[in-house]
Amino acid sequence: MSDTNATFSYDDAFARNIGWVTVAEQAALRGKRVAIAGMGGVGGVHLLTLARLGIGAFTIADMDTFDVVNFNRQAGAAVSTLGQPKAEVMARMARDINPELDIRIFDRGVDAGNLDDFLAGADLYVDGLDFFAFTARRDTFYACHRLGVPAVTAAPLGMGTAVLSFLPGHMSFEEYFRLEGCDEDEMAVRFLLGLSPAMLQRGYIADPTRVDFDARRGPSTVAACQLCAGVTATEALKILLGRGKVICAPWGFQFDAYRNRYVKTWRPWGNRNPIQQIGLAIARRQLRAMRRGEFRSTA
Repeated sequence: MSDTNATFSYDDAFARNIGWVTVAEQAALRGKRVAIAGMGGVGGVHLLTLARLGIGAFTIADMDTFDVVNFNRQAGAAVSTLGQPKAEVMARMARDINPELDIRIFDRGVDAGNLDDFLAGADLYVDGLDFFAFTARRDTFYACHRLGVPAVTAAPLGMGTAVLSFLPGHMSFEEYFRLEGCDEDEMAVRFLLGLSPAMLQRGYIADPTRVDFDARRGPSTVAACQLCAGVTATEALKILLGRGKVICAPWGFQFDAYRNRYVKTWRPWGNRNPIQQIGLAIARRQLRAMRRGEFRSTA
């Protein structure tokens, strides 16, 4: 045993959680496993935040390495980690918080062929995949639904977060988003509007030309990633401890710090909802206008 491990005490390290959770609840969190696919902007900070909550085991997946373009938002991105595998870096950082962590690493990401192994023993799945990773996300949420694993996705939008939880016995990811048979553009529109029916973030985007659907790239902020992690950790605590009300699909919520607004959203039938259908039609027109260079911020 190293000197670090010899001096580490789980009870001491997470003692300041006690009060908001009981001693028994903290011990329960220590015995939980959370699976996180994606170790980038939201996935990496999810891992570190949940590690500080005292979760005792993780399964993480990412095939990418850190690049300088990740510096503005990704917890593991630094000069010292350039070119290093994201999953390995984040596992190292998490173990620096809790050397006793049990971490399983899938360094080739997730796909339909490995999801049963990836989700084995998981008490919760937390989505950290890139916005445009539609196939991997659909496969993962389908596997969660099939295996009865609760799943949470928190999207970093502008300077806020939009949150949806999918619980066993309730509406599934596919029933809500309706992505089957859609092309990439349509999946992007349906996923974005499904996540944030209120679209609180739209009014203050400063340079819409930075949204590039062809290049699968858009602007991002560390503020949004941090908010995602805080909200997700709270949802994780409620789900894992069976305590507190969890809002699940077709209910969701969005908080935007820039606009100082919080809204609870409800879309029965998901993207089939008549109100949602109107919003999708508008979003499609806006996407076409954006590609023609005609879209402008309403700020």
